[in-house]
Amino acid sequence: MRIVGGKVFAGGSFKQACLRLEGDRIADVALASEALGSQALDDDVLDASGCYVVPGFIDIHFHGCKGADACDATDEALHTIASHEASCGVTAICPATMTYPEQRLASIARIAASFAPSDAEAALVGLNLEGPFISPDKVGAQNPAYVQRADAAMLRRLQEQARGLVKLVDIAPEEPGALDFVSEVSDEVRVSLAHTCTDYDCAREAFDRGARHLTHLYNAMPGLHHRKPGPIAAAWERSDATVELICDGIHVHGAMARLTFGLFGAERICLISDSMRACGLEDGTYDLGGQDVTVQGRLATLESGTIAGSVTNLAACVQHAICEMGIAPEQAIAAATLTPARAIGIDGQRGSLDAGKVADVVVLDKNFCVKHVVLRGKQIR
Repeated sequence: MRIVGGKVFAGGSFKQACLRLEGDRIADVALASEALGSQALDDDVLDASGCYVVPGFIDIHFHGCKGADACDATDEALHTIASHEASCGVTAICPATMTYPEQRLASIARIAASFAPSDAEAALVGLNLEGPFISPDKVGAQNPAYVQRADAAMLRRLQEQARGLVKLVDIAPEEPGALDFVSEVSDEVRVSLAHTCTDYDCAREAFDRGARHLTHLYNAMPGLHHRKPGPIAAAWERSDATVELICDGIHVHGAMARLTFGLFGAERICLISDSMRACGLEDGTYDLGGQDVTVQGRLATLESGTIAGSVTNLAACVQHAICEMGIAPEQAIAAATLTPARAIGIDGQRGSLDAGKVADVVVLDKNFCVKHVVLRGKQIR
């Protein structure tokens, strides 16, 4: 297949180019003027004139969509999620768990490990353990009944059940035993600070011990303050730490999104959706982690008014970041593709349109809305 006529995102910028795919891999990217003479007559051609050609989006933190949640722990739920995400241009997924007992988390891990996507479904490239090692005082939409101390042995048991799929694990570093947990497991999995009351000093020690990530920045954590800098400043001081950002228009104000890109740069920001099962459905009441969530428009809340995930897929978050928040297209695209791929260690296969990588390609129209999706070399939209 050849994708022609569009502006291809390669090397951090857009170029008028031709993208050539062979099977399920990217063969090469050639400038449009160089590609004309080498077009094979028997190639399938996708005309991307007037559009942007970008890598498939990678969501490393979301819970579900279309009525399904990864924590349902069923193969059917994962197929529903992977199908909808792929149709939206999210071609690789790393769904997040909620705060549950080990037995339930083990079931989720086993189902994820055995999942095999169909030709029109996103690849499941990891699991994100958002709970249960969080602060009981900063649970957000997590269930406080199942919050527990960080437990390295438990993490390893879950990792065994998941056959190595656990890529991220969240902790509140101020909780008893959490810093020792970071020291013990940071070489095995990417440790993220999340749902935390930590101060700057404790957060900095966590990063010194090997933590390298900050979950849904600004949400469920102390904010920036000139005398109490908190975990955000501690993360910024670590050039190898990445942060998650939800650009759904609900979780983070546009001014703060722009500030974040100015501080961290696209190479350290992972755009995420944090979507829950109501994503892709009508307003109503839905379940998240055993708690009822009311959805009205783009807002999902618990009865207390606490924001409970989002109902916006990652591709729509990218579009909102560019068109409503004023984030440069190149930055938003990188933050939804290569940066998350690097964060969970799959950038050798995904995240950019380099030769040899998996042929996951999204064509965006002039308004940065998804127009076409090519999944593992086959057009599905």
